[in-house]
Amino acid sequence: MRTVVNVVRGKKVPEALSILNFLPQEVTSTVRLTILSAVHNLMDLNKDERIDEDTLVVKEIKVDEGPSFKRFRPAPRGRAFRIQKRTSHLTVVVGTPEAEEAEA
Repeated sequence: MRTVVNVVRGKKVPEALSILNFLPQEVTSTVRLTILSAVHNLMDLNKDERIDEDTLVVKEIKVDEGPSFKRFRPAPRGRAFRIQKRTSHLTVVVGTPEAEEAEA
């Protein structure tokens, strides 16, 4: 997931979404939905402001480790091998380029 996230970090939202359409990894659909959710959350929080979706930038996107599910797989001679099914947390922050310059 981190390889896909590194590709879209710092890009404009329409550019990031078009890049995600052409990447072969399965995780691109999850990243795409999360970016769209962040855009819509920004629109909902700032209903009184006029925000153009084409100018929004993916300011911050990160992947953190989530909980691991522990499972067991049967092994020879009556033993069991432990399998960890790992999960991750995806965080996306979207903003306007003017706000990014003001912070710097």
